[in-house]
Amino acid sequence: MSSAIDNKYVTFKLNKEFYGFPIDKVISIERMQKFTRIPNGPTHLKGVINLRGEVIPLIDLRQKLDMELKEIDNNSRIIIVTEDDIVAGLIVDSSSEVMEIDSGNIDIMPTTENDDATCVSGIGKIENRLIILLELSKLLEN
Repeated sequence: MSSAIDNKYVTFKLNKEFYGFPIDKVISIERMQKFTRIPNGPTHLKGVINLRGEVIPLIDLRQKLDMELKEIDNNSRIIIVTEDDIVAGLIVDSSSEVMEIDSGNIDIMPTTENDDATCVSGIGKIENRLIILLELSKLLEN
């Protein structure tokens, strides 16, 4: 028996594409805020934020996915996610909505030698849109 949240995804935009995470992995969506840079960290690690007393690493998702960089603006959001006791903030261009995507409308990505494809768990099809579903465990490693 599947629960009501099994096929719900928090969607957001990077470039002009829609992406999504399973809703049970998302803690909150926050407005962009000041962060403290970490010296000698990986380039996609922007720094850390203090969110309600918890220090959370902040990852630029565009940089992590090897996309063209974009200035942070009023639409930029931080999606606070959790995976295997890791909590992180992911900077996205804008947050969109919570969508229900029936499992029959999700195509699983074929596995390839290409590392970039490994963080994509599938492609959701809904209302003439394609939503790239990301695998958090792959995004948060290293």
